[in-house]
Amino acid sequence: MADAGRTIEDRLREEYFQLLPEIRRVAGQLQSEVNYHLLPIANALETYEQLIVKSRVKECESAVDALRRRQEGASFDDDQVARYSLANLKDLAGVRILVFPRQRIIQVDRALREIFGSWTADPVATEEQVLALKYHGFSAASQLISAEYQIVAI
Repeated sequence: MADAGRTIEDRLREEYFQLLPEIRRVAGQLQSEVNYHLLPIANALETYEQLIVKSRVKECESAVDALRRRQEGASFDDDQVARYSLANLKDLAGVRILVFPRQRIIQVDRALREIFGSWTADPVATEEQVLALKYHGFSAASQLISAEYQIVAI
């Protein structure tokens, strides 16, 4: 059971701010690696084509809500405090690669799969098409914080 006055959410917020420097380090390194490995593609783009790499760090409340949604009944069990950790989320740090035209997605995906081949695929799709290619795994920056990269058409 949670300490009097301290909810599971409070504990998770505390954990978030303890993890934040490492989350930022993972996001920064992932963005740098992606930019580096996509440089040959970026340098070969036509003037109308786009390849934009943006890093992001999941906000505290968004992380807590994401962990809550993954629980049965979308709520935390006060009797199982030790079971919850934001480090279990796969996307505390991430990079989104925006690509235009859509055909460049395949080229970008191939280049990154050579580097991040061990990462787990988790594509976002409808019945008609894949909307985004998503992968998650651990980078060299941390074995505690999992990261995610997404490749999407703009």
